[in-house]
Amino acid sequence: MNEITLNLQEVRSTLPPHVRLVAVSKFHPVERLQEAYDAGQRIFGESRAQELCAKQEVLPADIEWHFIGHLQPNKVKYFAPFVALIHAVDSAKLLREIEKQAAKAGRCIDCLLQVHVAAEETKFGFSPDECRALLSDGEWREMQHVRICGVMCMATNTDDEERIRQDFRTAAQLFDEIKQTYFANEPSFAIRSWGMSDDYPLAIDESSNMVRIGSRIFGVRG
Repeated sequence: MNEITLNLQEVRSTLPPHVRLVAVSKFHPVERLQEAYDAGQRIFGESRAQELCAKQEVLPADIEWHFIGHLQPNKVKYFAPFVALIHAVDSAKLLREIEKQAAKAGRCIDCLLQVHVAAEETKFGFSPDECRALLSDGEWREMQHVRICGVMCMATNTDDEERIRQDFRTAAQLFDEIKQTYFANEPSFAIRSWGMSDDYPLAIDESSNMVRIGSRIFGVRG
């Protein structure tokens, strides 16, 4: 049994049944993704449009591809025909571009709103108030080719577990508020995407149901 299969088994053993695993495969070669696929993994996360498209062309067709990184609007067109979920919608401009490119592709693309809850200014995303303003504005309701399915966040990069928990808790509270206010009758608004290799057990404690794990599966790059 190869290293990636063992790593996947170990990670899966720590996940409750309701938590979906996104294998963060960015910068790893297709051979390693194939090993994870052969071990049963079907959801992969990439953060560069060119790399995502190149891998999608050669890997099995039933893979569910997620775009997980900061996304420039001019890159959406490259993977609009096949991407399953875009995790990091952080502006109204980006949402409009996804709508435009999904329409061209004849699809509806699922998206998550990225919320900035961390202490670092370097992380992207809407502040909670900006997120409320976007939804209150209502432009998204007219979009026929975008479906908002939940919230994504990244916690502060710190060893302070209480700070990390608080970041996730803030995202969870905002998710609940948005769900009740705008999506109470929409079963598709259900994704709480937070938690990565170093903090995902805390994220699951704080109601995450989708975790993005890379180094624990594929090893540390470089």
